[in-house]
Amino acid sequence: MYAIAFTQNVLSGRWKYFILWYLKGDTRRYSDIKAFLGNLSQGSLTKQLKELENDGVIKREVYPVVPPKVEYSLTEKGIKLMPVLDAMEIFGKEYGESNQD
Repeated sequence: MYAIAFTQNVLSGRWKYFILWYLKGDTRRYSDIKAFLGNLSQGSLTKQLKELENDGVIKREVYPVVPPKVEYSLTEKGIKLMPVLDAMEIFGKEYGESNQD
């Protein structure tokens, strides 16, 4: 049971699934992630990114340029989490909106 709780804790947060999905296979800048998520406030996005970084599933790289350039990418641990998101997508497609009873 602990393993499921750990995974749930890593993914807890309204936007973490979307952030991880968006980083799947590509490095993204902070502004790109913010644009992808739309209405999300800067504070909320920063908090979610920090939590994902602290959990070791994303990597934050800061480049010493002006203005600062910050990029995010999946770590090896984050890549290993992708099958979980893939399974969630498959389940959602199969049992989502079009199949609600």
